[in-house]
Amino acid sequence: MLTTLKTGLFKGLETTWSLGKVIFPVTLIITILSHTVLFDFLIRGISPVMGWLGLPGEAAVPLVFGNLLNLYAGIGAILSMDLTVKSVFILVVMMSFSHNLLIECGVASRVGVKVWIIVLIRLGLAIASAVAIGHLWHGGSTQADYGFLSTGDSVPATWLGWLWDGLEKALMGILQLAIIVIPLMVIIQILKDLHWMAVFAKGMAPVTKFLGMQSNASMTLASGLILGLTYGAGVMVQSVKEDHLDKRSLYLSFIFLVSCHAVVEDTVIFAPLGISLWPLVVLRLGVAILFTWIVGLLWRKTKLTEVLNEKGSQVS
Repeated sequence: MLTTLKTGLFKGLETTWSLGKVIFPVTLIITILSHTVLFDFLIRGISPVMGWLGLPGEAAVPLVFGNLLNLYAGIGAILSMDLTVKSVFILVVMMSFSHNLLIECGVASRVGVKVWIIVLIRLGLAIASAVAIGHLWHGGSTQADYGFLSTGDSVPATWLGWLWDGLEKALMGILQLAIIVIPLMVIIQILKDLHWMAVFAKGMAPVTKFLGMQSNASMTLASGLILGLTYGAGVMVQSVKEDHLDKRSLYLSFIFLVSCHAVVEDTVIFAPLGISLWPLVVLRLGVAILFTWIVGLLWRKTKLTEVLNEKGSQVS
C-alpha cells in the first residue's frame, strides 16, 4: 500500500506540474490581455455569436483554449475573467462535452473510430447544451466566486498592476488544482493496483447490454469513465485489441465516452470555479445514456455499420 501511495503521490505531483505549465502562462497572458484595447476590440467582434449561446463575448477565449489545448487551459482562461454563475456553468457544460479535441480524437483514431464523427458529436452536444441552458435557465445572474480568487471591483491601471493581477490569479489557480489533482491521482492509483477496475467493468455488463453493445465492451467503458480518454487511452486501446469488439460496440462505447468520460476527474476539476457540480454529473450521464441508446436503437434498424466501414463491407 505504501508503494501505491508513493506512486499516486508522484503521479499527482507530476500531473500538477504538467497542468501548471499550461494554466500559469494561459492565465497570466489572458489576464494581461483582458486589460488592453486589443482584447476589447476582439470581444466586440465576436459578441453577437457568443450571445446566441447565452454567453458574453470574452467567453470565446476559454472555449478556444479548452478545445485546442485541454480543460486546464480553458479553466485558466475562466479564472482570469469576471463572469456570472450562469456563464461559468454554460462554459463548464460545453467544455465537458468538447475539450482537448486534438489529443482525444487521436485516441479515437487509434482504435478505428472515424475522427469526424467524434468531432461532430462533441461540438454538436456542446452547442446544443449551451443554447438549451441559455434559453431555459433564467437564473445565475450573480457574479461567480472562484474560491481563493477574489474578483473585486478594483481594476489595475498600470502594466505592473496587470502583471501582478495575472501572477496572483495564475498561482492561486494552480494551488487549487493541486489540492484536487494530487489526492485524485492517489485514489486512481489505488483503484488500479487493487484491480477494482476489472470489478467495475464486470458490474457494467448490464449497462453495455442496455446500450446495444457486446458485454465485452465493459472494460473499454469502465476505463474511459474512470480514467478518461487521455489517461485511460492505453487501457482502452489494449481492451479493444484483446476483446475484439465489433464495429457497433466500438462506436457506441466511444459515443458514450465522448459524451461522458473521466466522470470523476472532469467533474471535480471544475470545483475551483465555484459552481454546483452535481447538475453537471447528472447532465453528462443523462445525455450520454440517452444519446447512445438512441443511436444503438437506430443502428439495429438501419445499415449504419456498412456506412461506417471504410470499404463499405458489413461488420457483424
